[in-house]
Amino acid sequence: MKSITIYISFSRIPCSAGFLSTSLSDDLKKRKEPHICALRKILFEDFRAWLSDISKIDLESTIDMSCAKYEFSDALLCHDDELEGRRIAFILYLVPSWDRSLGGTLDLYSVDEHFQPKQIVKSLIPSWNTLVFFEVSPVSFHQVSEVLSEEKSRLSISGWFHGPSLTRPPNYFEPLIPRSPHIPQDHEILYDWINPTYLDMDYQIQIQEEFEERSEILLKEFLKPEKFAEVCEALEKGDVKWSSQGPPNKRFYEKAEESTLPDTLKDCMALFRSEALFLLLSNFTGLKLHFLAPSEEDEVEDTKEGEAASAPDSTEEGTSCSSCEPKSNQEATGNNSQQSSEQTDPESAENEAQKESSVPTCQGELRQWKTGHYTLIHDNSKTEFALDLLLYCGCEGWEPEYGGFTSYIAKGEDEELLTVNPENNSLALVYRDRETLKFVKHINHRSLEQKKTFPNRTGFWAFSFVYYE
Repeated sequence: MKSITIYISFSRIPCSAGFLSTSLSDDLKKRKEPHICALRKILFEDFRAWLSDISKIDLESTIDMSCAKYEFSDALLCHDDELEGRRIAFILYLVPSWDRSLGGTLDLYSVDEHFQPKQIVKSLIPSWNTLVFFEVSPVSFHQVSEVLSEEKSRLSISGWFHGPSLTRPPNYFEPLIPRSPHIPQDHEILYDWINPTYLDMDYQIQIQEEFEERSEILLKEFLKPEKFAEVCEALEKGDVKWSSQGPPNKRFYEKAEESTLPDTLKDCMALFRSEALFLLLSNFTGLKLHFLAPSEEDEVEDTKEGEAASAPDSTEEGTSCSSCEPKSNQEATGNNSQQSSEQTDPESAENEAQKESSVPTCQGELRQWKTGHYTLIHDNSKTEFALDLLLYCGCEGWEPEYGGFTSYIAKGEDEELLTVNPENNSLALVYRDRETLKFVKHINHRSLEQKKTFPNRTGFWAFSFVYYE
């Protein structure tokens, strides 16, 4: 292939699912440059006819072609390319001299018995003037691994040939994660573990006011310093057994096996499941996570009684008894007025069962986040009313550009509603509704900078819990 110069502008593409970090050009079917026109013509006329013949697929003349530029730390995480009409994907590499150490490989996955991606079975290294193509199907899972070169860009022209759509297998729904009511444990556990500032009732009223306004709050220095130090020491000793969580089209991180946890970490997990903390979270948020927390009906009744007994110049009702669900506004993380009723999967059935039981529950785990880890929004992502709790450890020297932050978005939108960055001993509380989704941003190789300042660090940890009314 002869080298030519064509000027193409690229734009960083926001990705609401969290799996894309790269720059893309506009659709090249609109470009008028002779060389692009010639490439378009040979691909979608002569080559398409040949490809249709050998694949036995009746490919259409639809043109779908753009240019992608991957630079240092860019990646395209595991996905299957399936959209209506896409039948064969192609990539024409326009890279300089390239080898595996530079990253940017096209990785192909095997699948398990549920047609979910399992592990990488083939990696293709980009090479100048090389054309790669593969059939798009329900099992065509692949990724572009992170580009590790700070000097070279991974440039390619890619797109899809269209044809009759394949029939997809039924959606696979993962086994439900068990939810448990609180563990009976009195308030003494709070005095043992939590910064006394947060146990002051007047301060809890202030927290609840802010939370109900914004639907989120960050409580810094949440644990007592000595307790937080014990937790970090237990994590750094390395006695915990971790298991990798997948499948890679949905998540990749490590979860602690609770049976292997040292006592300090077991006690910390017990704190987040305790009856006392359920009640404290009710005080922080106004949600009914404990039977002693006032319900919305209680508030309405109290309001009626107050109106009957109050003079016209009575003051505004205090928020210490507020129990309305956090109100959504421009700064909140969702829109409570819209509730999706489309799903009929097991998770929806579980949501209804939880709602009918009216017993507050939670689920949670201790997670380890390292370079390469992430979670993704996917077709079966849960959308429900819930309170997310995150407590971070080992975040010294962590920068937002490394990734690892939790991003909240409105369903069907690209703009972020909220970003929660890892911060030591900070408790993040976020209320989300059925129109709000979340993902953890891919942790890129920039994160290895942390080791220069903290040689023993390879990431951070997070206690991750979800609470349901």
